[in-house]
Amino acid sequence: MIGAHDSALDLLYPALRVHGKPLMTKENLPELRAEKTPEPAPAAVVDEVVPPPACAVLPVIAPNSPERFVNRELSWLAFNGRVLQEAQNTRHPLLERLRFVSISSSNLDEFYMVRVAGLWGMVKEGVASISDDGLSPTQQLARIADFSGQLISEQQRVWRGLKAELADKGLAVISANNLNEADRVWLDVHFREQIFPVLTPLAIDPAHPFPFIPNLGFSLALKLARVRDEHMVMALLPIPPQLQRFVRLPGPAKEKGKSKHARFIPLEEVIEMHLGELFPGHTVKGSGLFRVIRDSDVEVEEEAEDLVLMFESLLKRRRRGSVILMMCTSSMADDLRTFIADHLDLKDEEVVRVGEMLGTADLKQLILKERGDLQFKPFVARFPERIRDLGGDCFAAIRAKDILVHHPFESFDVVVQFLRQAAADPDVVAIKQTLYRTSSDSPIVSALIEAAESGKSVTALVELKARFDEAANIKWARDLERAGVQVVYGFIDLKTHAKVSLVVRRESGRLHSYVHFGTGNYHPITAKIYTDLSLFSADPALGRDAAQVFNYITGYAEPSGLERLSVSPLNLRETLVADIENEIANAKKGRPAQIWLKLNSLVDADMIDELYKASQAGVQIDIIARGICCLRPGVPGLSDNIRVKSIVGRFLEHGRVIAFGNGHKLPHAKAKLYISSADWMTRNLDRRVESLVPIDNPTVHQQVLDQILVAQLKDQAQSWHMKADGSYARDEASGEADAFSAHTYFMTNPSLSGRGRALRIKSPRTVTGSRREQA
Repeated sequence: MIGAHDSALDLLYPALRVHGKPLMTKENLPELRAEKTPEPAPAAVVDEVVPPPACAVLPVIAPNSPERFVNRELSWLAFNGRVLQEAQNTRHPLLERLRFVSISSSNLDEFYMVRVAGLWGMVKEGVASISDDGLSPTQQLARIADFSGQLISEQQRVWRGLKAELADKGLAVISANNLNEADRVWLDVHFREQIFPVLTPLAIDPAHPFPFIPNLGFSLALKLARVRDEHMVMALLPIPPQLQRFVRLPGPAKEKGKSKHARFIPLEEVIEMHLGELFPGHTVKGSGLFRVIRDSDVEVEEEAEDLVLMFESLLKRRRRGSVILMMCTSSMADDLRTFIADHLDLKDEEVVRVGEMLGTADLKQLILKERGDLQFKPFVARFPERIRDLGGDCFAAIRAKDILVHHPFESFDVVVQFLRQAAADPDVVAIKQTLYRTSSDSPIVSALIEAAESGKSVTALVELKARFDEAANIKWARDLERAGVQVVYGFIDLKTHAKVSLVVRRESGRLHSYVHFGTGNYHPITAKIYTDLSLFSADPALGRDAAQVFNYITGYAEPSGLERLSVSPLNLRETLVADIENEIANAKKGRPAQIWLKLNSLVDADMIDELYKASQAGVQIDIIARGICCLRPGVPGLSDNIRVKSIVGRFLEHGRVIAFGNGHKLPHAKAKLYISSADWMTRNLDRRVESLVPIDNPTVHQQVLDQILVAQLKDQAQSWHMKADGSYARDEASGEADAFSAHTYFMTNPSLSGRGRALRIKSPRTVTGSRREQA
């Protein structure tokens, strides 16, 4: 483990230093004033849309060398490092910084449960498959272990710093030796009444075999001596997840006009204080807390006849997946740690010792609603004015013109209202809907049930293979079926990830279709956090294409002659490649050739090679890849014309947008523009049902290209620029008080397509003012 702060940062984030100086210091990133309602962001100048090209730090790389790719797993770990760095960004309120530590920890848990588990399984089965960047599973696991070990160490260091800052603000996490007598008396009662009844101490001996430890489960490992004869006993004390990780101690009553102070003590310390009540007649000779991470991926049998029954069975097996990592407190004695690891069949390299706190994902429990002064000020999403102009009639607004809703800056209630209106409208005859992820009290599902109960034809595609949401989706499927909804579970070998709604309405004796295409899930909770795009349209061609997509999912009928949409695994990849080839042709003719690409992940080797090919032909390419990016920008002779940035901030960048100059300099009214549900990963392009939706309506086109993409390319406050070696550096202007923030711009500037009459009165401030001259 790394001890010194500087060495940890240098190893984890080599790109955090510019000219030998760290970017994140009090001197160059001063704490700003308490957050107020953001001022409108200044308009931008087109010439400053993108930063200078990334500086290459690698020698020339051959076009066919594995070195042209960044390792997928290490790229993801680098992303999670950027998430953790937001915990030290003093632009954010203190509890929001704590939330970033929690997010980075839960991200890492899931990474081990799925990605590391997959590599571990390959090694176990003797599969020597080589990654695109030329590493074997064993080599990848070794590098992951090094990187994640440093990341865990950094999480602990950041938590120690935040813990001190929280105490200064009246939120103290204390240890047992800081308790006063009144605290101890209260904890004695609280333990007996609220904790003791749910604990089950377990001795480990030939008559009491080692118990099952659930995934992410905490347990105290104990070495005990029986008082009467000094007989040694090994024991475990599983800590039920139903108990809160932190026990709030009683404190003084809230003073008028002052924030309420709070003190907490970790649950494990409370339990250790009372081990005598759990193991009477024994003395504790050694103890330590540990938790395990298990393989939680689910493999699907291609010939399974009943997907629902199969998934219910797989979910029960998931909790018993193989242990792939054990984390324990560094104070745990070697013999006790070895005892636990041996019973879990773990090697030394599969055990990580943590000095400060296990399971930092639980730190989110310290984010108290009552301390709003230490959190982001609530942001109220806008509702499209055009729908209000028409008395709340979604169909009338969509008939008038396509609408694009930019979540979370514009309300997800638009999507809900669209389906609720469809459910209540006697002229609506059919509704078709994909459901990948949704909330536990989903208004979308409620609207579908209401529609079915009112006699409408309702079809719901429920994706059972939505990782970690399978159980919730099975429940929704049962509820929908009981209401009379035709529930379909899609393909066995393809995951349906496209976000599509289709409403068929009878108007003047004829049927008309209304469609919604989204880049995010039909989930009202994540829609308040994820930045996504929702397109509503009454375009007959899009309606016909959507109907074909649903027929493909429900009846395996491959679409013939799609008019507007591209769909994976059928033709989405081919459409993108053709558009890249068109930019290459433009470059060779001496015409402007540009690509703007916004994704969550860029992994697919063939698509990366297409971008390399375009760069070599002279196409200027700017990529916003929030998470994984396996492409190396700025490599001489390979990717000189490619720049990559990542935006990590208050909101999670999630929408996918692709723009091709089409013979013009971006942004331009004649550019080819798409929104998509698909990242550029092999699974999305070849093994999922995904959608690529062209944007042709002039107002929506301008909104997506001139407002959204330009603002994100201009962002300084939350941007990281990728270097050719795979490392990232914060934007050099990020520490400046007037650094341009795309998120602030979106919060303070209404979008174009939903303005209605307001647009005629006053146009929203655009990020660039030269589009009309270009057109």
